[in-house]
Amino acid sequence: MSAGRVEELRLAFLLLTRLPVGAIRGAAPDMASSSWAWPVVGVAVGVIAALGAGIGHWLGLPPAMAAILALTASVLATGGMHEDGLADVADGFGGGHDRARKLEIMRDSRIGSYGVLALVLVTGFRGLGIAEPVAGGTATAALIGIAAASRAVLPAALLIVPPARADGLGRSAAGSDPRPALIAAAIGALCLLPLGFGTALAIAFAVALAATAIAALAMRQIGGQTGDVMGAIQQLAECAGWAVLVVAL
Repeated sequence: MSAGRVEELRLAFLLLTRLPVGAIRGAAPDMASSSWAWPVVGVAVGVIAALGAGIGHWLGLPPAMAAILALTASVLATGGMHEDGLADVADGFGGGHDRARKLEIMRDSRIGSYGVLALVLVTGFRGLGIAEPVAGGTATAALIGIAAASRAVLPAALLIVPPARADGLGRSAAGSDPRPALIAAAIGALCLLPLGFGTALAIAFAVALAATAIAALAMRQIGGQTGDVMGAIQQLAECAGWAVLVVAL
């Protein structure tokens, strides 16, 4: 791997996690060019979540409690940035009466009732989804594959959906080169294959469909994407992945 690719990978970890990966040497690559590595970050987060689930299983905890440990481990690794984006989107889209007000609410650090409800419902849905493969002994492959796939769709969303603001993460990460998005999609698809080809295909379709639905909603609500919208896409794409996997088990 070239030095430039290594720095792009490091930037991806610095952007999407709180994991210690060292400082970037020299000029930082732009976020769009580093987006190919976002599903690789998902692999790392999935491994950490799997360790949490494994500890719960080793302690003899029931699958639901082991799933909560998996979620806790993943949130500690990411700092809850995707969950924060989901809450901001729920508050903005649910509480704003026009585009400007929605964007204003999304930038507010305070959380409202829509955000709390979204976090409770989505986190509960993910936890119940994780509990199923924990019970069946396939949690590691599922946690890694779905964490990678739900982040693999984000570069395509950044490429296709215009930024809603003139500043912010959505503007900084937007790009015009399709190669990072294609590489990310390929990595995400490969990470799903240990779950079986048919299951991997179904999960990939569901994840892409969820991402498309949220992107379309963001276009209607605020005219584009923001960093918060990316977080919401990741969370709901992950939910879609768990839903398909549970049905397939």
